[in-house]
Amino acid sequence: MVDNPKKKERTTDLVIKAVLQGFRAIDTACQPKHYREDLVGDALVVLQDTYSIKREALFLQTKFTSITGQDTSKPLPYDPKDSVREQILSSFQVSLKNLRTNYLDSYILHSPLNTLKETIEAWRTLMQLQDEGKTRVIGLSNAYDPRLIKSLHEIRKVQVVQNRWYEGNHWDKEVCRFCLEDGIQYQSFWTLTGSPSLIEHPTLVTLAKKTSCTPAQVIYKLAQMRGITPLAGSTNEKRMEDGVKTAELDLNLDPECDDAIQSLNAFIDED
Repeated sequence: MVDNPKKKERTTDLVIKAVLQGFRAIDTACQPKHYREDLVGDALVVLQDTYSIKREALFLQTKFTSITGQDTSKPLPYDPKDSVREQILSSFQVSLKNLRTNYLDSYILHSPLNTLKETIEAWRTLMQLQDEGKTRVIGLSNAYDPRLIKSLHEIRKVQVVQNRWYEGNHWDKEVCRFCLEDGIQYQSFWTLTGSPSLIEHPTLVTLAKKTSCTPAQVIYKLAQMRGITPLAGSTNEKRMEDGVKTAELDLNLDPECDDAIQSLNAFIDED
C-alpha cells in the first residue's frame, strides 16, 4: 500500500508513478496539514483517462482527522463547533469530493479522540457510513492501547488498525498480536525509517545479499510473512518498484535462509 504524507504538491505525480509501478492501494487523509487528498483525486482522474486504470481497480483509504491533528490556519473539512458525528459526516463528503468517488474501500479514524465517549461516538458514525454502503471497511490509526481497540471491537469488529510498527515501540507487540488473532488487518508505517537496528542487522544484510534483494525488501517481506501490511511512501521510482516486487520474493530458499528468518523474527520478538 502506498501512502502520501508530506509529499504535498508532488502528490499527483507520485501517486501516478506508484500505481504504474504496480501499487493498487492508496492511503491518504483529509488533513491539509500533511496530505493533499485532492491531488490524489487528480491522480485518479489521470490514471483512468490516460492509462485506463479505473477507480474500481484501486483500494482507496482515507481518514477522519480530529481538530487536534488539524492546522487551523488551513481550510478545515468541517466546522469544529459541530458534534463529532457531524464533523465526520462533513469530512467524509469532502473526501469523496477530493477523491472523485462515491465510495471508499476503507475509512479510518486518524487517531482516537480526546475521550472514550467521543471515540465511541466517532466509531458509531463510521459504522453508519459502512451500513449505508459508503465505505467497505472501517478502522483506526495511532491506536496503541489494546483496551481501546477491544472496546470498539465489542460494538463492531475493528477491521483495520494502522500503527507505527518499529523498534521504538517494540514493534507494537500487544496490539499487533490482538489484530492478527482477531482477523484485523494490521497496517504498518515507519516500518523502515523507524527501525535502523533492524535494517542494519548483519543477519538481515546477509540474507538480502543471498536472496538478491535490498534490506528494505527483506523487512517488508518479514512484515508480510507476519501477516502485516506495510505502507510505503517512497518518492524514488526504483524503490517503488522494489516495494511492489516484495510480494514475489522467496526468502525460504534453503535451511540457511530459514535460520536467518528465525533469527530476525527472534530479534523482533525479544522483550
